Amino acid sequence: MSYDAKGDDKFLVFQLKKGNEKAFNSLYDQYLLDVYHFSLSLLKSKDHAMEVVQEVFLKIWITRDAIDENKNFKSFLLTITKNLSLNILNKATTDLNFRNKIYENLETQRSTTNEYILNKEYDQLKKNAIDALPAGRKKIFLLSREEGKSYQEISEELNISINTVKTQIKKALEGIREYFSKNTDIDLIIIIFLFFLSN
Repeated sequence: MSYDAKGDDKFLVFQLKKGNEKAFNSLYDQYLLDVYHFSLSLLKSKDHAMEVVQEVFLKIWITRDAIDENKNFKSFLLTITKNLSLNILNKATTDLNFRNKIYENLETQRSTTNEYILNKEYDQLKKNAIDALPAGRKKIFLLSREEGKSYQEISEELNISINTVKTQIKKALEGIREYFSKNTDIDLIIIIFLFFLSN
């Protein structure tokens, strides 16, 4: 029995939950491009976007029993896509080579991004996000991002360990991302996150 790629999602998901591979293939064909382009818009990397596509549909197949066919399948799919894409971005905070790959893929869009992040709305959001950090964490973050000091220099200036500096920078980035997530849309969150990491 074949399924139309434009068929009813609820029916296809119901069949998927029973292990029907044809239903899975129909959903894959129907939403492959949606997942790919959404991930690409976040990661700016075709290779990583394709990796996300594979992970998304693998997750769908493995966890098919838990899928609620009464909920919007496309929204469910894109939520998984967003989470997996953000996981990749999070990995960039600790993996230098991985960070560099992401930045290389952003170069073609650097001019547009720079114009966008320099507007007054961004500047105010950035200031508010940094001001919301605990005083000690804020100081460490500004020494790194605003004054361009190395972790070693900050460590010596404040008489704290390098690991403490790294931990506080990481927590500062997490706090800033959380602030932006509550005050703006997802596309800007990604831009801001990558901007902070690249400085």
